[in-house]
Amino acid sequence: MIGLLLGAGIVGLAIATGRRRSAAPVAPATVELPEGALARRLLDLMDPAVLLVDADDVVVLANPAARALGIVRGSRLVVPQLAELARTVRAGGSRRADVPLSGDVVGSGPRMVAAHGVRLASGPVPPPGPVALVLQDVTEARRTEVVRRDFVANVGHELKTPVGALSLLAEAIQDASDDPEAVQRFAARISHEADRLSRLVRELIDLSRLQGGEPLPELAPVDVDQVLAEAVDRTRTAARAKELEIAVGGQQGLVVRGVESQLATAVTNLLANAVTYSDGGGRIAVAARGRSGFAEITVTDSGIGIPRQDRQRIFERFYRVDQSRASSTGGTGLGLAIVKHVANNHGGSVSVWSEEGLGSTFTLRIPLAARPETNEPVAAETSKGRP
Repeated sequence: MIGLLLGAGIVGLAIATGRRRSAAPVAPATVELPEGALARRLLDLMDPAVLLVDADDVVVLANPAARALGIVRGSRLVVPQLAELARTVRAGGSRRADVPLSGDVVGSGPRMVAAHGVRLASGPVPPPGPVALVLQDVTEARRTEVVRRDFVANVGHELKTPVGALSLLAEAIQDASDDPEAVQRFAARISHEADRLSRLVRELIDLSRLQGGEPLPELAPVDVDQVLAEAVDRTRTAARAKELEIAVGGQQGLVVRGVESQLATAVTNLLANAVTYSDGGGRIAVAARGRSGFAEITVTDSGIGIPRQDRQRIFERFYRVDQSRASSTGGTGLGLAIVKHVANNHGGSVSVWSEEGLGSTFTLRIPLAARPETNEPVAAETSKGRP
């Protein structure tokens, strides 16, 4: 329906514009100003950018959405690809194309628009006439398509590795059936790969839920102390295996609004990441404090640190700073991506400070719960710390 109205409006305005540009007088009875004004009003309210370009590539109509994109200066198109598309449409008929817009044109980040060009003149060999261009911002849609393709490719690769290892190890056990020590060694490796596969599947399911596969449960008051205790308990065994101490400190009594299981998973992932990239015999600190209406949960390690060029990408799915180390630790590359989605779903954020050789500090910020009677953050004013 919108497409029909849009087409009718463009044609009506094209006719009206052509008449205004003609030297021949127009009889008042043939001009329907109310309909023309209505069509122009309709085009001005459209979300898609609409342009009308005449035979000389002069822009005779541009709705506010088109002007906002910065693709028109005065009466000229400033994007060569759009001007070329208009000429192609004028010569050969309707065309569709994706056209990139640079940040200099848009005034912000680069954008991608889907352009549909329509020749308004009719006939098998029409004279050069006006062309309508309808532009829709598809930046996010195209980015999502790329992310989805990369995600599917990465999932296939990550699943293929442990599944292939399990197949090879099973064959090795069959060949070494008369060697008990070899069977035990291969069985231990099977157990390791099975755990890795199970963890990957579990984290894929968690990530799918967090990204909107399932509705977010209703937020409720959550005790931050309980979240930290649960996360430390889940990570303690792995930390002890590397002779790492987990120290808990900071402000007590903080309460946030959220989903306790998701917050515990996020902090657990931060602690597990710290354990993975810390050398044995070190110390990991986890602490919480109330600041500016948020509970800030920090996890600090003295491990290998993160190179500067990797810090902006560590929250991407399957991204690993050290691929060789990931293969030895069995990491999936999904832990920090889950932390990011938990933070986003709670109206918070996650950030990192790191220096190579000095360690890293991850900060998870979650909005504090408000007291019903005062609407003030719960426990934000207290300075009582843990012993």
